[in-house]
Amino acid sequence: MEFVKVDVKDAVATITIDRPKALNALNTQVLKDIAAAFDSLDLDEVRCVILTGSGDRSFVAGADIGEMVEMDSAAGKELGRVGNKVMRDIENFPIPVIAAINGFALGGGNELAMSCDVRLASDNAIFGQPEVGLGITPGFGGTQRLARVIGNLSKAKELLYTGRNIKADQALELGLVSAVYPQEELIPAAEKMASIIAANAPVAVRNTKAAVNRGLQTDIDAAIEIEVELFGELFDTADQKEGMNAFLEKRKEKNFQNR
Repeated sequence: MEFVKVDVKDAVATITIDRPKALNALNTQVLKDIAAAFDSLDLDEVRCVILTGSGDRSFVAGADIGEMVEMDSAAGKELGRVGNKVMRDIENFPIPVIAAINGFALGGGNELAMSCDVRLASDNAIFGQPEVGLGITPGFGGTQRLARVIGNLSKAKELLYTGRNIKADQALELGLVSAVYPQEELIPAAEKMASIIAANAPVAVRNTKAAVNRGLQTDIDAAIEIEVELFGELFDTADQKEGMNAFLEKRKEKNFQNR
């Protein structure tokens, strides 16, 4: 992987997009490297992922305009398919993914962040979907996820139609991110959250993510049936027995086996 680094420690994988001279912009190779990084993870070992960008200026500044400028319609559609597959695969990744957003998260960067389960931002983070100013629409899910993520269709359309950027405090107010930290505290905060997630029963965390994601795609009655199914199947797992026995025995230490 040319532009992405992977580090695994204590059941947490940190995936870093490492193209700082281009502000970590997404070209076809970067998208392929991100996909390869997630594919490389051993889900028997890793229980949570942190996704971030190298340097202190940018998470991902957007898709690579230098690559896109000469594209025709067919090439544009293919790029959109490749980008959307990466985003969708992250969204559906079996374990939680935390975006640690430092600096610019524009266009494809904001779309990448929105594909993650939880978004944490540094106080210098800038968010936006500026594509209309470049003569295109958001192409990696921005027109679909922004309204879903912030729960405000009017505000989502305002941001998409104007192409204007917002700062971290505005993103927090809108619900685009969960928390904002001083820049030097961002990665430690993400690591702390990831370690808390990783300490819980992996099978339960996976089923919880699946229940939320699948349930949001349907009506409430069908969603409840999804929850019941995923809830019930955990009673045949070793982790359920360990978690409940530890509670009854008043044990703080739990030996979750991811099965």
